[in-house]
Amino acid sequence: MEASHRGRNSDFDARTGAGAGGGGKGSSTTGPSGSGGHRHRGSGGKRSLIDSRSINSLSTDLLCAVFSLLDHFDLVRCSVVCKAWYHLVYTSSLMRDLYDKRNSRSKLTAKSLPLEISTKFYLGELAMEEHKLSFRRESAKVDQWNGHHARVNICRMKRGVVLSGVGDKVLRLWSATSCKYMDEYIIPETDKLVDYEFDENKIVGLTNSKVCIWKRHGQRGIFQSHEGVFTRGLCLSYIDPEAVIGCEDGRVHVFDMYSGKCSRIFRVHSGPVTCLALTDDQLILGGSTFGNIAVVDLTSGERLGFARSNFCPTGLKTLSYNTNSYLLFAGSTSGYAHCWDLRTMRPVWETRISPNVIYSVHHLSNDTSTLAVGGLDGVLRILDQRTGDILSSLVVDSAAISIKSANDNQKVSEKKARSLPENACLYNVPRSLRPPITCLSVGMKKIVTTHNEKFIRIWRFQDNI
Repeated sequence: MEASHRGRNSDFDARTGAGAGGGGKGSSTTGPSGSGGHRHRGSGGKRSLIDSRSINSLSTDLLCAVFSLLDHFDLVRCSVVCKAWYHLVYTSSLMRDLYDKRNSRSKLTAKSLPLEISTKFYLGELAMEEHKLSFRRESAKVDQWNGHHARVNICRMKRGVVLSGVGDKVLRLWSATSCKYMDEYIIPETDKLVDYEFDENKIVGLTNSKVCIWKRHGQRGIFQSHEGVFTRGLCLSYIDPEAVIGCEDGRVHVFDMYSGKCSRIFRVHSGPVTCLALTDDQLILGGSTFGNIAVVDLTSGERLGFARSNFCPTGLKTLSYNTNSYLLFAGSTSGYAHCWDLRTMRPVWETRISPNVIYSVHHLSNDTSTLAVGGLDGVLRILDQRTGDILSSLVVDSAAISIKSANDNQKVSEKKARSLPENACLYNVPRSLRPPITCLSVGMKKIVTTHNEKFIRIWRFQDNI
């Protein structure tokens, strides 16, 4: 379960803004009886006096005492300031002991592992526990802003960054923390973007007949595959260096993203491939309009099995795979949320949670407890991954609590989300309070949603609500 320690695509991963190099050694030189600040004249003496008052002059024990007062999120942020702080947070047994004393919930569960790995492990466990508890709250604050000139229906969130688009000719990056505009990427005029994914280095997009790749840093440019390589692509997923395209004719096309060539074509279904997921074990998981999922070897194209719904026929619209638990989640056109165990290919649970189509299901990469689900009825639901039970159902109140500016041209409305009672009649909730959720993406204690409207929403499940 190496993946459980990597914390990939998780907001808890605080490598963004990491600084190389480090301090950790005080540079002041003091003389007897406190005269060190006056022994050197001129700039040298001034520098010595400043250094003697800097945080680097604190002893290891004092720094450990300060760090032990912080929560696990702030500890991880401190660990990326410099090498000295990194080693202090992750390899200091004194810091760990002090932190354990002041945080009764933090118990080291991996004592057999090296100290650095075990410390990261239990800090990650604390973060997941806090994330799970936050999603069980019956309210949330919602930031909403107009992010596009036309309606948008797809969003992705990774490492504190939101990418929104599809509907107009631009993809836009936003800060998930401040909602500030960060960057944009223009879509070729003749094409319609269908699906996309992104990471810290690139954006991979799918049109009806092309694969497009944008660089996020350095020299800006766009790669486009040749037209007519595949017929009406419907969905995309990728694991470097290959992107997999699901098509209307039931085939998947495997592209090498660096050579730009289609290397393999496999028949997956007799009908359209409507949704895709890839595993670290080089497996393609392809959902269909017939309610089943084909499991195909990415290298050879061999079909290894099918996971079938007990409620066929029902078309599958979205997939989300949990690497840690081997559970595969799906949403269908009949309002069912599905869960299969990929090891047995059998359903774990299948629950009808909505009278209408489910467009999107997603969970935090390291989270094995909660699943976010959204669809045509406009209700954001949080499910228990193990049982399929609904933990909360949320809609947004119409009135704004406050208006704030993310920048000069962008106004962000802060709204309040409330929980619907169990077995509440949706027809009694005005449609304006629950626009269709066309896509959602989960981050640490937050969810971003699009609604086939111009606005974007970020739902924040914080302690101070």
